[in-house]
Order: sequence, then C-alpha cells, then structure tokens
Amino acid sequence: MTASYASIRPLLWLVSLAIFMQMLDSTIVNTALPAMARSLGESPLQMQSVVFSYALAVATFIPASGWIADRFGTRRTFLVAIILFTLGSLACALAQSLHQLVAARVLQGIGGAMLLPVGRLAVMRSVPREDFLRAMSFIAIPALIGPLIGPTLGGWLVEVASWHWVFLINLPIGVIGYFVAMKVMPDHYAAHRSRFDLRGYLMLAFGMVVLSLALDGISGMGTPHALVMLMTVAGLAALVGYWLHAANSTAPLFSLALFRVPSYRIGILGNLFSRIGSSAMPLLIPLLLQVGMGMSPMNAGLMMIPVAAAGMVAKRLAVKLVERFGYRRVLMTNTVLVGIAMASFALMSPDQPLGWRLLQLALFGAVNSLQFTVMNTVTLRDLDVGFASAGNSLLSMVMMLAAGFGAAAAGSLLAAFAPLESHGATAALHATFLCVGAITLTSTLIFWQLPDTGPEPKQIEEVAE
Repeated sequence: MTASYASIRPLLWLVSLAIFMQMLDSTIVNTALPAMARSLGESPLQMQSVVFSYALAVATFIPASGWIADRFGTRRTFLVAIILFTLGSLACALAQSLHQLVAARVLQGIGGAMLLPVGRLAVMRSVPREDFLRAMSFIAIPALIGPLIGPTLGGWLVEVASWHWVFLINLPIGVIGYFVAMKVMPDHYAAHRSRFDLRGYLMLAFGMVVLSLALDGISGMGTPHALVMLMTVAGLAALVGYWLHAANSTAPLFSLALFRVPSYRIGILGNLFSRIGSSAMPLLIPLLLQVGMGMSPMNAGLMMIPVAAAGMVAKRLAVKLVERFGYRRVLMTNTVLVGIAMASFALMSPDQPLGWRLLQLALFGAVNSLQFTVMNTVTLRDLDVGFASAGNSLLSMVMMLAAGFGAAAAGSLLAAFAPLESHGATAALHATFLCVGAITLTSTLIFWQLPDTGPEPKQIEEVAE
C-alpha cells in the first residue's frame, strides 16, 4: 500500500544514505590503492583485485536480491545488507594481506548487492504513482555525489590518517543506517511468491565468477596458464548451459524473450563491451597520477573532480543530442570520442600544463557520462511492463560485471606491459590506456546495429545511472 509523499521522506533519506555509502565506497578506494599496496607489500600496478572482487560480488548477488526481498521481506533483507556491508568494511580495515582484503571486499560486495536494489524496491512499493519520478530522482542524487567526492575524500583520508579509514568511514554510517532502518523501512513481501530459479542462478553465477577469475588470472598473479584456459572453457560452458536452460524453463531467472527486443539486445551487449574500458579508467587514472607522475593521494583525488563534475553536466545534454541526431549516430560518434579520450591519457606527462590536464579529464568525464546515459536509455526504452523489472536487474548485473572485467583487464594489461617499465614509470600505464581505448572502440560495431530512428527524449530524463 502506498503512502503520501511526505510520510515516506524518512524512507527516501534512508535509501539515499545507503546508496551514498555504496557509491562512495566504489570510488573512494581507487586513490588509496598505492598506499594499500605499500602497506601490504604489493605492487601498486597489481591491486586490481581489490576493485575487481567487490564488483564481481555485487554482480553475482544482484540477481538473487529481488527474490530474497520478496521471500523474506524488504525490511529484514535491508537490515541484513547493512550488517554485511558494515562488517565487510570493518574486515577490510583489519586486513593484513591482499588475500584477506579481497575476501573482505567480497563480503562487502554481497551486502552492497542488496542495498541498492532492495532500497529501490521498498521505495517503488511505498511511493504514490504520481510521485514516483520525484522520489526516484531524489534517491538518484547520492549516486552522483558519491563519485564526485569519493576520490578526493579517499586521498585526504590516506594523507591525514591511513588507507584503513576509507573503510572505517562506513562504520558510523552503517550503524546510523541500521537503527534508522529499524524504524522507517517498510516490510514489503511479494503478492505471489515465485519459485527461485536456483539451477539457472548457479550456472549464471558460476559462469560469471569463473570467466572473471580467468581474466584476472592472465595478469600473472601466479595462476598457471592451463588453469586459466580451463576456467575460461568452464565459464563459457556454464553460460551456454544457462542459455539452454532458460530456453526450456517456464520461469527462468532472466527470460530469453528479453533478447527478442532489438534495442535491449543491442543495448545490453553494447553496455558490456563499452563499460569494460570505462571501468578500467577509475583504476588507471589515479595510478597514473600517483605512481607515474608522483602526485600525492590528495592531489590525485582532487584531479578527479573535473571528471565527475563534467559528467553531471553532460547528462543534461543527452536529451538535446539524441533529439537532434538519434540514438544510433550519438552512440557511434560518442563511443569513438570515449575511446580517443581514453587513449589520450597516453600523452599525459609531468611537464604537461595543469590547464590542459584538467581539460583532458573534464572532456573524458563528459563523453563517458553521456555514453552511460544514452546506453542505459536505449537498452530499457522498448521493454514493456512485464519485462521491465527483469530487464533492469539484468542491466544492473551487466554493469557490475563489466566493472569487474574492466578492473581485471587493466591488471592483465599492466602485467603484460610490465617490461616497458625499463623505459620509464609511465610506459606500462600509457600502453594500457591505448589498449582500453581500443577495447572501447570495438563496441561501435555493436551500436552500428541500432536502427537509425528518432528518440523519445522524455525517457532519457527518467533513466538513472
């Protein structure tokens, strides 16, 4: 049963706090990675598993979060999510080795996988229909603010305290959120309980995890080549197995009927391949600024502000651009611009004027944000009501999976170009930027398949990143 908008304001603030905590944590870590590496005795160019493990855990557990909330109630599920995320943050701060830190990030990711979708679900089932867009816009604000302040806050905490505080900062937020949730989180259940597609979920989760580990294993972290090949084949076999299972199941986790919608099919695949390169950048840019150019963590974090700020501005331009040129031309042109912007970081050097450096970061932030906004819109725009929930969940899973792939790909490329370090500290990083730019450019082949039709601009305004 829905309530008045005024009565659900405390719920909106609670969900906003949860989203802020999750989005902050996804960006605050990046500027602290070199400090973590020094503390744990690891190479700063081989710390991608800290980012990769969190993103993979979130991607793996997102498909189950909706069913868990329907089965056990939004209130209980949300409280458990806060506990897991907070305990995971504490375990990260107490980690004494990279393996311990990665394990703690997985625990944190399991909690994070339920925080955002369950919070959104509670809002969707509580807010009056006429206030739905207003409420969703309100809780989308933290998703913009978190990445804006995360890198700078992370750099500042490293300098004034230690890297442990990028995780310890979650503890008071988690405790406050738990007690507020006890009072304001409604306890919604599904009207009709459906059977969970456990077989399909296990195949899909196994495929995602094993393929991600295979990609991460290429980075030279001691994984034998034979094991990498075995994991790759096993992962692909699991995904094919899920495809066959979904074709014959009456209630699959994600119906293959979703892929009969051309815009969704193209959009979901374009999201996956385009985001691999984009997801490598939040890891690579702080490394370039700190390891390659000798900046302090605080200054490296400040340099990320133009990326986030320009991204917020660019989202407003999406409607006008698509209205004038159409989805296909905007995505194909902008994908090329994103790839070039990524590759341009190979030209960044310590003697580069500060103004040019800030402009380069801002331009990358603008085209990258525009890419996300238009990709998400074209993916979801043609889904009917019956497929909207499953389609959105699959998109969320693919976004996090691509984030994990991006971090793993960055680590693998840095390991492959490690011999270039004899030519300078930034040589391996510069070569990696060229490669992630090329990876992004390949997704133009996917967006090329879009029909050259006009837009529905209002839809873009309603799609949140």
